[in-house]
Amino acid sequence: MKKLFNFFLIIFFSYLFSGCDEDEISINSLNSYLKLFSQDYENVLKSVNNSEFSVISNKAKYGLSLYTITYKTTYLGEEIIASGLVSFPDTDQPVPMLSFHHGTESRHIDAPSDNLVTYSFFSNAASLGYIFLMPDYLGFGSSKDILHPYYRSDIIGNTVVDMLKAVKELAEIENYNFNGDVFLAGYSEGGFATMAAHKNIEENNPKGINLVASAPAAGGYDILGMLDYFLSLKTYPHPYYLAYVAISYKTTYKWNLELSDIFKEPFASIIPNYFNGSYSGGQINNVLTYNIDSLLTEEFKNNVHSSSKYSEIISAFEENSLNNWIPKTKMYLYHGTDDIAVPYNNSVTTYDNFIKLGTSSSIISLNTLQGKDHASGSLPYMIDIFDKFETLK
Repeated sequence: MKKLFNFFLIIFFSYLFSGCDEDEISINSLNSYLKLFSQDYENVLKSVNNSEFSVISNKAKYGLSLYTITYKTTYLGEEIIASGLVSFPDTDQPVPMLSFHHGTESRHIDAPSDNLVTYSFFSNAASLGYIFLMPDYLGFGSSKDILHPYYRSDIIGNTVVDMLKAVKELAEIENYNFNGDVFLAGYSEGGFATMAAHKNIEENNPKGINLVASAPAAGGYDILGMLDYFLSLKTYPHPYYLAYVAISYKTTYKWNLELSDIFKEPFASIIPNYFNGSYSGGQINNVLTYNIDSLLTEEFKNNVHSSSKYSEIISAFEENSLNNWIPKTKMYLYHGTDDIAVPYNNSVTTYDNFIKLGTSSSIISLNTLQGKDHASGSLPYMIDIFDKFETLK
C-alpha cells in the first residue's frame, strides 16, 4: 500500500508540474510592504508649488500613495533583504516606473526609508504619472547590519533591478497599472547606480522590465580615472569618499591588503570606526584630512599602478568602472562643469569612450550643466529630466 501511495504521489506531481509552463513558475522578489499614507492631488500641488520644483507643478496630475517595501536580492552570493520607498499615482491609467537613486550617504538615518521628511517630498514625483521608486541601497534600511558596498557596480546595479521586480509585483497586488516601461535617474553615487542598473537591465533582460531611458548625473563612472584625479590633487574637499571606496572594496573583496597600505596613520586605524552608520560625511571629513599628501601613503601614491602589491585594487577598479560597454538604450549623461568632487571630465571621458566603442550618438548624449558644481548641479538636473522623460512616456 505504501508503494502504491508513493507511486500516485509521483504521478500527481509529475502531472502538476508538466501542466505549468515556465512563465507561470516565478521566484517572488517582494518580501513585505506597508502603506504609509495617501495624499490627494491638491496637497501634492501645494507641496510642489511651495518648493524649488514649482516649475514642474504643471506636470502634476494625480494624488499618490506612499509605501515602504522590503525585497529579496543578493549580496556576495547570499540572499539578503533590501528595502526602499515607492509611491504610486492614484490613477487606473497605465504608467511607467521611475527609479531614482540618491547620492552618497553614510548615516543610516539618511536613507529613504528612514528619512521620510525628505523623501516623502520626493515621492510627489508620482503625481507626474510615474510609479516612483527610491531604493535605500544595501547597508541601509533593512540591511543596515552590513557595510554599504559603495561603488560596487555589480552589487548596486542588481539591488536596483531587484527592487524594480519587487515593485512590479506590488503593483499587481495593489491593482496599480504598471505599463512595463522603466526610467532610471540619480545624482552622484546615484548617477553611478543609475548607470549600473542600466547595464544590468541590458545584459540580463529581466522579464516585464522595458528600459526606455536613463539619466545618470555626476557619477564617477571611470573609477580608475577618479583614482588618477585624486592623485593629481594637493587637497580634496571630500576625503571620506576615498575612505568609503577603500573600506567598501576591502570588505566586499576580502582583501588582505590593509588600510595602512593606502592611508597614513592615524587615519588608517580610525577609518573603520566611522563607517558604522552613525556618522555623516561631514563628520568623517572632519576626522580625516583634506591634504592628499597627509592622507595617502607615499608608496600608494607612487606605486599604485606599477606595484603587484596594489594589483587587486587596480583590477577591482577596472571591474567596477562603467565606461567600457556599449549602451543600446537612450542615456542622458549630466554633469556640472565646475564640479570638483566628481570632475566633469569623468563624464566627458566616459561619453567619449562609449562613442569610441561604438555607441550611437543618437543613443547617448552629454548634457552640460554650465557653471554648476557638485551641489548646485542637482536641482537643474532633476527639473530637466522630467522634460526629457515626458517626451518618451
